[in-house]
Amino acid sequence: MSNNNLHPDFDSDGAMSAGAGDELVAAATPGGTLVMDKDAGEPEFEEAAANSGPVKTRRFKDMLPRLDFKLGLGLFLTLGIVLFAIIGPFVTQDPRNYDNATFLKPGGEHLLGTNNLGADLLAQLAEGAAGSIMVGVVAGIIAVTLSLFFGIVAGYVGGYVDEGLSLITNIMLVIPGLPLIIVIASYMESRSMMVIAVVLGITSWAGAAIVLRLQAKSLRNRDYVAASRVAGEKTWRIICVEILPNLLPLLAAQFLSAVVLSILSEAGLSYLGLGPSGSITWGTMLNQASQHNAFYIGAWWWFIPPGLMIALLGCGLSLINFSIDETINPKLRTAPAAVKAIRKAEKAAA
Repeated sequence: MSNNNLHPDFDSDGAMSAGAGDELVAAATPGGTLVMDKDAGEPEFEEAAANSGPVKTRRFKDMLPRLDFKLGLGLFLTLGIVLFAIIGPFVTQDPRNYDNATFLKPGGEHLLGTNNLGADLLAQLAEGAAGSIMVGVVAGIIAVTLSLFFGIVAGYVGGYVDEGLSLITNIMLVIPGLPLIIVIASYMESRSMMVIAVVLGITSWAGAAIVLRLQAKSLRNRDYVAASRVAGEKTWRIICVEILPNLLPLLAAQFLSAVVLSILSEAGLSYLGLGPSGSITWGTMLNQASQHNAFYIGAWWWFIPPGLMIALLGCGLSLINFSIDETINPKLRTAPAAVKAIRKAEKAAA
């Protein structure tokens, strides 16, 4: 090897050329090109995109959504309603206390007035918040658990297992959810909130399972998953350790979507009279207001607060879900920077 190869120079265009000049030693490394200045003795690394190596498991901090106005507003609305559901029952009256005057307007001791039986509507709103959130969370957990099993197991294992689980998923996907829930609920003599949550959970997992199945099929061909199989790792450990961490943002988004859908479905069932028996939720409050003609008699404080709470909670969870979607979707993640660059270029051109 000649000295010209060991001591290259850089021409005026920045390209490396052989000749006399500053003494540099170049060597190929797995992470890029190592350029050593012999006089200073300090190594420098130049990134080489071609030698980027295999894709590794994403770090947890890279999975977190970017904190912006959208995410901040969503967290504010969601956490505010959750705190109201936790603290409200301790600072309000008994929601089943009927000793008050009926149809009192908001003000004084009853900030949201009373209903036809004299129950304090603020107390019922707080009780309903806890009930609706409980139904949504339980149904969301059941839906995500089922989608994990039918999606990831089918996508990773493949073969007859994939075909069998995909058949069940496709059957559940084509069955209309809300009519099925109505039929199931109508045949139940006693419907508790837990029963309603289970029914909502087992009827809302199929769509998420298909997405997880496709993601699992993609991840099972990655180098680090193949290396785990070659090393003799068990299937359940590969799924839990190598595949699941990469799907956490997607699972969070699916969980929030399932919670929103379950809260809205429970409100619809309760409005139709098929909700939890003897329980107070936002849906049962709307059902009672409808049965006693609250709209026609002008008792707006009976039906507007529960409807507004459903809308605000759905809005908050959806905003959080949008932020998570921007994290897991590369096109949405880079869109704000691209828009800013275009606007900056237009201003510079003007």
